[in-house]
Amino acid sequence: MRPARVNLDYVAAARRPPWPGVALLAIALAVAGGLLLEYRGAQSELARIEAAAGLVGPARQAAPRLSRERLDEEVRDAERVVRQLALPWGTLVLAIEQAATRDVALLQLQPDADSRLVKLTAEARNREAMFDYVRRLGAAPGLGEVHVVSHQVQRDDPRRPVQFSVQASMKAAP
Repeated sequence: MRPARVNLDYVAAARRPPWPGVALLAIALAVAGGLLLEYRGAQSELARIEAAAGLVGPARQAAPRLSRERLDEEVRDAERVVRQLALPWGTLVLAIEQAATRDVALLQLQPDADSRLVKLTAEARNREAMFDYVRRLGAAPGLGEVHVVSHQVQRDDPRRPVQFSVQASMKAAP
């Protein structure tokens, strides 16, 4: 048996004109270019809005994870600040202002929110002025249990003032 004869035609058939395909390619490239420009415009608008929102709103970054000990320490610090802010500052300042005299200069005020104590360091012209100031502080409505912790005559000063520390408990605001 003899294989069948294959007829090969080496002359290609006439093709259709290429301009419709080229025109379709040009239209597709133009649409893709337009979409790319729209996408870039939308991206820049989104970046602008996020930047503006970042100035006003909270940051979107997740807070770093804290260890339990560190978190407990921060909670204790926050509670300490809240206690300090919750002190009856108005009553305390009013009591100190009412007790003020011309013979006593207040040097330092140290409130302790935990124990609700306040320590005052002052300087008086003499011992009588110091005792009068302590009596006036004891009569103030916001303070109680007022007593002298320490006192010292300043010998290096020619007027010999008395520097003293007073401790008092802060009463709760009415």
